[in-house]
Amino acid sequence: MAFLSLPDVKYRDTFLAGLAEYQAEGRHLDMDARMTAHDFAGFVRGLMARADGSRLPRGWVPSVELWLIDGDAYVGTSHIRTQLNEQLRRYGGNIGYEIRPSRRLQGYGKEILRLTLLWAATLGLERALVTCNHNNVGSRKIIEANGGVFEGESPVNVGSSVILERRYWITIPAQMGDTSE
Repeated sequence: MAFLSLPDVKYRDTFLAGLAEYQAEGRHLDMDARMTAHDFAGFVRGLMARADGSRLPRGWVPSVELWLIDGDAYVGTSHIRTQLNEQLRRYGGNIGYEIRPSRRLQGYGKEILRLTLLWAATLGLERALVTCNHNNVGSRKIIEANGGVFEGESPVNVGSSVILERRYWITIPAQMGDTSE
């Protein structure tokens, strides 16, 4: 049974394998995999520090990172942002999630969002903005299966491209279920 965990060094090898998969498809290229592997404990401490917001780059908001674990293997990542800045209101929202390529199309996307919404309740969120690319039918289905109410679409500049972003609002359950070990 899959569960959410705060980042933990015990998932080092499977996280690094997932990172290699993401990078093979052209994602997370800004992360130096060798440096991350070399000081994985420092990497995890850095992720945990983002939650309190005390040492964030200008324009960033506090973010809790959670890892979806199945058995003892890293499957995916979610982020909960309890505050939104102007950029996140347009693109990104309160919750973001991703599943490593080798574990996609196995129901993990729906599960990571469900568990993340339950965790978000413990952080005081009553509703969350979740966005996805207009062309990402899988994410649309995941968001809608988790109670996402479509608000609309708008063009968003992402790097040198303009994409059409779908916006959904999800009412967050009042009580947290069993989301972690």
